[in-house]
Amino acid sequence: MKILVVSDKESRKIWDFYEPGMLYPYDLILSCGDLNPYYLQFLATMSRAEVLYVHGNHDEKYEKIPPEGCRPIDDMIYNFRGLRILGLGGCMRYKDDARHQYTNKEMDRRIRKLRFSLKRNHGFDILLAHAPAEGLNDGSDLPHKGFEGFRRLMDEYHPMYFLHGHVHKDYSDGYKKESRYGGTIVINAYETYVLEIPDPEPVKERRFFRRRAERNE
Repeated sequence: MKILVVSDKESRKIWDFYEPGMLYPYDLILSCGDLNPYYLQFLATMSRAEVLYVHGNHDEKYEKIPPEGCRPIDDMIYNFRGLRILGLGGCMRYKDDARHQYTNKEMDRRIRKLRFSLKRNHGFDILLAHAPAEGLNDGSDLPHKGFEGFRRLMDEYHPMYFLHGHVHKDYSDGYKKESRYGGTIVINAYETYVLEIPDPEPVKERRFFRRRAERNE
């Protein structure tokens, strides 16, 4: 499975200098937010991939101009060919009346509302977010600090990947394209990132082999 992850900055190579067929190899396109809705529509139109997105802190325009042909997955687990993707957009609250901004307590409430879905889906494989996790390549200023709840989600469910944006490449601190937290690969998808993973096994089979491995330890 080949996945294109985008965030924060529209790629000129894709949008301005598009060549026919260049998006065809991708099975799935994931947006971590803060992108022009017409850019997402372009990706959906010019590819054969499903386009999923969460909101960034500058995506208020989506209320009036939703990216057509794309699917929002904030506050849900979306199953794509057996790949379980948990969407939690937004960033740390730094303006009282702003949309898609949350305190740590507000983000924790969003996460608690997902407990039944997390149990029903037996966890998740990818955390798709806009903001980073607290203390993990986040910024020192309030708008770019990460969420505590994201670390707890990784501690409890051990997803394969945590995809985020929000911390830009040209910032003086806190930027890393790829790192690791426990068994989770953490990717800052600023502009673009290409992810290739094996097609996932059905969840029931994964649970069966994990239990069998535990019995054999």
